[in-house]
Amino acid sequence: MKWLSWVTESLTLKGKIIIAVLLLVIIVGGGVVAFKFYDFTQNNPKFCISCHLMKPAYDAWQKSEHTGINCHECHHLSIPEQNKLLITFVLHRPKNVPPRHGKVIVPWKYCVECHWEKDDKYPNAKKINDSRMHAKHYFMEKIECSKCHGYVVHKFTPEERFCLRCHKGKEVHGVGMEGLACLNCHTDRTVDLRPGRKKCLFCHGSEEVRKELIADNTIDVQFFLPGKETIGKADKIDVPKDAPMQFYCYKCHKPHAKIMPVYGTCLSCHPQILNVGRHKLHVQTMGLECKSCHLPHSWRVSREQAKTTCTQCHAYKDPLTFIGPQG
Repeated sequence: MKWLSWVTESLTLKGKIIIAVLLLVIIVGGGVVAFKFYDFTQNNPKFCISCHLMKPAYDAWQKSEHTGINCHECHHLSIPEQNKLLITFVLHRPKNVPPRHGKVIVPWKYCVECHWEKDDKYPNAKKINDSRMHAKHYFMEKIECSKCHGYVVHKFTPEERFCLRCHKGKEVHGVGMEGLACLNCHTDRTVDLRPGRKKCLFCHGSEEVRKELIADNTIDVQFFLPGKETIGKADKIDVPKDAPMQFYCYKCHKPHAKIMPVYGTCLSCHPQILNVGRHKLHVQTMGLECKSCHLPHSWRVSREQAKTTCTQCHAYKDPLTFIGPQG
């Protein structure tokens, strides 16, 4: 250390100042470089594609709804995990991204920071606070967000029939319904997520019903709306406000089994009807089905309807006499 003392003693004041300035520049410059490097690795998504394996994920991210959101806001790795990835890449040089082995890459707690709580950075993030669909799957069933949103890398909008990944055998049957998305029927409007009457009338009803449902802006009308061709082909039905049956359509129609009610469906709710009036004669003796006389969705046999329906088989009689004493 004698040489250092000699150099220090031999320097003039001016020289000492120059050296001090140089050291300060080196320290500050090194700090700036270190900060920029840290900022690049932590806040610039382009750092991720320095590993060629991430190029497909990066391209998918650029086309997704999350483009512009920093990778690290969703993907949180500890320092040991980051170093493990680096060592694995350097030593093993993998050619493909290893499988997840069931590990959740983005836990739900990061998703709700924007999609439940309010984040000033992303004020337009869609909220799930009023969504019964999310209440059922996320809060009650404890299903991770990425199970539905992101099972394809950086594809956050689920596919039209993504529900079938868990709900096996729930394909839709019925002419014209085969191509429908799950959300075309299942809705946030009902507690059990089954389609309410108006949801069925989205295709089978009037334009006024469609406008009303779309104005509600619930999750089932935000994605995969049926096309005009599908709506045009759907049979239009009229459900009178005073119709005796006011329950949901799926009580009779079973889209996941047989869409049209089979003979006997009515009798499952009306087992005693055969003992009322002349029902037994018409059903058991003559072999008529309930809908032969009772028009679906209105059901009551009015005086006007009876003049055409009843007279196909016999002379007109007032419908009120039908359910009276047999003679």
